[in-house]
Amino acid sequence: MEDKLSNAQKILKEYSQEHLLHFYPELTEAQKNNLLNQILNLNFKEILDLYEKSKFDVLDSTENIEPLDYTIKSDLTYSKKKQYISLGTKAIKLGKVGVITLAGGQGSRLGFNGPKGTFCLDIEPKKSLFEILCDYLKKYSLKYKISIPWYIMTSTNNYFDTITFFEKNNFFNYDRSNIIFFTQENMPIIDINGKLVLSEIYKINMASNGNGNLFSSLKRANLIKDMENRKLQWLFISGIDNVLLDPLDPIFIGYTINSKLEIGSKTLFKENPKDLSWVFARKNGKPSIVDCENFTEQISLIQDKKGKYLYREKNMLAHLFSLKAIKSMSDVKLPYHRAFRKNPFVNSEGMKQVPDSPNIYKFEQFVFDAFSYFKDIALLRVNAEEEFCPIKDFNGPYNPEIAAKKYEEIVLK
Repeated sequence: MEDKLSNAQKILKEYSQEHLLHFYPELTEAQKNNLLNQILNLNFKEILDLYEKSKFDVLDSTENIEPLDYTIKSDLTYSKKKQYISLGTKAIKLGKVGVITLAGGQGSRLGFNGPKGTFCLDIEPKKSLFEILCDYLKKYSLKYKISIPWYIMTSTNNYFDTITFFEKNNFFNYDRSNIIFFTQENMPIIDINGKLVLSEIYKINMASNGNGNLFSSLKRANLIKDMENRKLQWLFISGIDNVLLDPLDPIFIGYTINSKLEIGSKTLFKENPKDLSWVFARKNGKPSIVDCENFTEQISLIQDKKGKYLYREKNMLAHLFSLKAIKSMSDVKLPYHRAFRKNPFVNSEGMKQVPDSPNIYKFEQFVFDAFSYFKDIALLRVNAEEEFCPIKDFNGPYNPEIAAKKYEEIVLK
């Protein structure tokens, strides 16, 4: 233990993080060991370099941006729609399509203590977000007499709670062997002074490092090999909270397959040209999602000769990746994005304190940063009224009451 302590002290001194051992004399032997192991296994240089570089974030400019082509789903001709449905249905029936759900979030913004996927929608009978998604899979499984592999990425914090929830609900009567759980990795959070934060007097505060960690996490869990063994060719990737999103939409799957591209994404039209939402565009010649904060309205109004808007396609976290694409991304180190958040911390007196305003920086990777590693992307704009109703919080436009109403009107009709 003394050698561990000595090594930890050297590391902390090098990176000016000595405060992490402030409560060390008060800890039990087990707690001391836990804290020292954390310190010795953290990459302090990486997190502090990210912190320093994030001070100089460069906004995108219009100089390196070009439009991406897209198709509007409602404009598809009958013959095209029939063609895509045939292609998509064939891939599903042959067991070539799997589903990946990003479920690392907690339900705290809903006033709910537990994994967000376990939050129940107020319908009759009540159903959790996990069960709602599973119902979509069961529909296709029963229709085509197959069992679709369902990969669920959790955080380390909600992993066991998620599995316990599935066990208590008998995995919603879905084939247990086709529900596969795995965890994403964590990154330390850091305060405005560049100091790592304690969540307990014996524990450094860590947070999930974003949905872009998906690819390396799949590889770490040996699940890319699992996908190969199952003969999968396509994986649909989405979050857990959009109750209107069909993960096996044959039109979208067929549209992407027909494009001969490795990746596809559903998009939403940005109604308000002043909306600060990031948009799909070609950046430096590659498909990307662009932060147009400093020129939002400027490019939002650009149209082609037929009156088609060129920069109004928003991300809705509904992507289709070929297994080949996922495999290629599993060795890529995606960039990190900084987010300013409000997070409880241990103060100088060893007490847990809840701040009144944002106090820490969190660094996350995003799935959409993978797009730029491919030559192009198949974009299909869908109708938000029919396919987009996520549950975000109780007070905004995407709340549980609205979600329940739309789910009943559109899915349970």
